[in-house]
Amino acid sequence: MNVNLIVNPIAGNKALRSIKNIEDLLNKKASLTTFITQKKGDAELFAKQIISEFRGDKPPFSKEGQGGDLVIVAGGDGTFNEVINGILSSKESAAKKKTVPLAFIPLGTTNVLAKELNIPENVGKAVHLALTGAAKKISLGRINGRYFALMAGIGFDGEAVLRAKDSMKKISGKEAYIFSGINTLIKYNPSLIEVKTSEGTFIGYTAVVGKANCYGGNFHVTPQASLTEPLLDLCLFKGKTRKDLVRFIIGVIRERHLNFNDVFYGKFSEMEITSNEEVHVQIDGDYFGTLPAKIDVVKDAISLVW
Repeated sequence: MNVNLIVNPIAGNKALRSIKNIEDLLNKKASLTTFITQKKGDAELFAKQIISEFRGDKPPFSKEGQGGDLVIVAGGDGTFNEVINGILSSKESAAKKKTVPLAFIPLGTTNVLAKELNIPENVGKAVHLALTGAAKKISLGRINGRYFALMAGIGFDGEAVLRAKDSMKKISGKEAYIFSGINTLIKYNPSLIEVKTSEGTFIGYTAVVGKANCYGGNFHVTPQASLTEPLLDLCLFKGKTRKDLVRFIIGVIRERHLNFNDVFYGKFSEMEITSNEEVHVQIDGDYFGTLPAKIDVVKDAISLVW
């Protein structure tokens, strides 16, 4: 088996010391080529190169790679997001792309994808699963042309992710997001957002569009979402005040938020979200930008081993 390993050495706080262990385990079972990222965007470029060589195209840059049978992503959810965007970056439709299966070794801060699929956080067990697990098709969300595997957060958590600076994440991991969330809550002054769907238009102040039921670790904002289902789950919170938001957060923690009168939940294949003011967006735990956003779902976009 040929394996291409894309690894982010600064994901979480254990990635750097895990690289050699991962390589040693893989070298016993496969012909391995390792790509180590140095900055944001590298994982996406490496994925473009690997898939280009896999399809027999001219590589996009000079580093020699080895088109393989499997691409393993070792890093956090953001690294995985870069890789899926690199693999799906050509102008072909996702359904027609000749692609290579992916596997994931969680080394990040929250590892939502790993929790969603029960991928072990133990490196040895994760490597074993990557080499022996079954490849299954998963559907992806797509926002303004960019793919996401887990969720898009609009409003409160989009702003919280914006405030969680990379330097802070390196120092304190999950605590950076907690600190940022508290800081965002203190300054909470939400803008009204409008969500246009096939069932009508809904308004609120914070939205999560989920492809996975896990969120931020072991929480479940969109508990009915599934990676394999070609639908987007919308959880729209209509409360405006800081007190409302705290109640919503507590409701998520207690898994009761879907019973609230000011929470809308539905499943859609596409939607458009707009606002008259600046509203921030995050996808898969990384800052994306601001509204407006056109979001749809791409059925069976990639194969993932788990």
